[in-house]
Amino acid sequence: MTGKRILLGITGSISAYKSALLTRLLIKAGAEVQVIMTESAQAFITPLTLGTLSKRPVLTRFVSDEAAGTWNNHVELGLWADAFIIAPASAHTLARCAHGLCDDLLSAVYLSAKCPVFFAPAMDLDMYRHPTTVENLRRLESFGNHIIRAEFGELASGLVGEGRLAEPETIVQTLETFWSIDKPENPSSPAPYPLPLLNKRVLVTAGPTQEAIDPVRYISNHSTGKMGYAIAGALAQAGADVTLVSGPTALPLPHPTIRRVDVLSARQMFEAAQVAFTEADVVVLSAAVADYTPAHPADRKIKKKEDTFSIELTKTTDIAATLGAMKRDGQLIMGFALETDNERENALKKLYAKQFDWIVLNSLRDAGAGFGHDTNKITVIDKDEQTYEFALKSKIELAQDLVNLVTQKLASA
Repeated sequence: MTGKRILLGITGSISAYKSALLTRLLIKAGAEVQVIMTESAQAFITPLTLGTLSKRPVLTRFVSDEAAGTWNNHVELGLWADAFIIAPASAHTLARCAHGLCDDLLSAVYLSAKCPVFFAPAMDLDMYRHPTTVENLRRLESFGNHIIRAEFGELASGLVGEGRLAEPETIVQTLETFWSIDKPENPSSPAPYPLPLLNKRVLVTAGPTQEAIDPVRYISNHSTGKMGYAIAGALAQAGADVTLVSGPTALPLPHPTIRRVDVLSARQMFEAAQVAFTEADVVVLSAAVADYTPAHPADRKIKKKEDTFSIELTKTTDIAATLGAMKRDGQLIMGFALETDNERENALKKLYAKQFDWIVLNSLRDAGAGFGHDTNKITVIDKDEQTYEFALKSKIELAQDLVNLVTQKLASA
């Protein structure tokens, strides 16, 4: 980002404290940063802090010096910038920009901007889910703006859910990726390589779940998440807006634009997936979710006493079946089946029972396939029972094969 000129808009949100680190990271990456703050933002972080970090006076009003008659020219600012990032973007600011209201410097610069604009929303859980906010985000995106989705986690209210400002590192990575793949010299020329899933929203679940027995022990499985992470990376490389709901794994984020939601238990995975499912165009359910969980997990470590020990288990929510029942017209779902016996029969039952468009079948009988390997061997069956056989190959290569099936289906639709 060396030499890039970036406007950083900061609005009234507790997440404004992260803008100091964001400013510093942008400067460190070689960018010039001009901060614009709303009046309410100044209640959370001072212009002095951000002016010191950006090495430029922070702009807060149209008129900079009434006595001298000088003002901050919003048109010139809009022409100066290579990118305008509004982070955090409060619900109020999203609504104003979505409807063209122009009562402060930040919104006037937004309406004047000739550069790409990125909104990174931050607010409480229910505000972020509210239909008004959802519609405002869609409206802004329809104008050609870019949305850096809020993250899942603990919020200032004490609630846990979606609404946290994306981490500053994620915002910087998003910008770097944008400029690396979307900068043709001639605006009318095609992108450097095709992005067949551009503007498509995709949910991917990956990895195992852990079901607590006590604070020390848990029930889990051998899934490493490698297949799901490879699929998420291939989808993002194809231009999709990917939300990756991940069980515990040591794997790195496969693509900088992916928004990862980390979970532990089957319940947490269901709750996170349910949120992302409502907006997803494509859903890939590759996680190995526990079918059962301890009915009464202990709050203290269970000591070894008896020769035998029993744990009462209860069924977890069937994520695939529940989401499949919520499926809307045009939405595509890909499920996975790891089988040891009657593979095709069991896979077909799952395909129809859970309203999948594809079922990806692999067998533990096949050498080099299944958990832990860098390779896999799969058979894909669609809802018309058309079968696609893929030989043993790397999971990265297979991920691209699966993305090709999704792309072809969307193109034919």
